[in-house]
Amino acid sequence: MAFQISLKINGNGHDVELEDARPTLLDVLRERIGLTGTKKGCDRGQCGACTVLIDGRRVNSCLSLAVSLDGAEVTTVEGLSDGDTLHPVQAAFIENDGFQCGYCTPGQIMSAVGFLGETGGDASAEAVREGMSGNLCRCGAYAGIQDAVLDAQARMSKGGKT
Repeated sequence: MAFQISLKINGNGHDVELEDARPTLLDVLRERIGLTGTKKGCDRGQCGACTVLIDGRRVNSCLSLAVSLDGAEVTTVEGLSDGDTLHPVQAAFIENDGFQCGYCTPGQIMSAVGFLGETGGDASAEAVREGMSGNLCRCGAYAGIQDAVLDAQARMSKGGKT
């Protein structure tokens, strides 16, 4: 049984035909839409490498069946920047060494954007550590990630976008 779904991804409409109900949002993003910034890590919802925003909320895209998201608004790491202008979280990750190998970075960045939206830009270092705990970094760049999230929070409170 085939399914037709419509998604708004990074502000653009996409109609996707699914041959059955099994494809995840992660697979649709990478294989059908061609947005490969979202990474497939564990494919079990344990590492956070596949984190995207669905209707503004953080979600592991490897656990989300695409067929259940008809009409949803999805934001991936590719949708954060405004042309050559990086989102404050992206810029903060670069300036604070919030990554090493970079594989987890898209999920970390998307989780940070969602986290900062949830907290309203008033999070302590402890809250950042707790709020980002669902995103794993095998390289151990956690100190840089925490610093990047706190830096982005400060930038965004001074008028940057959320």
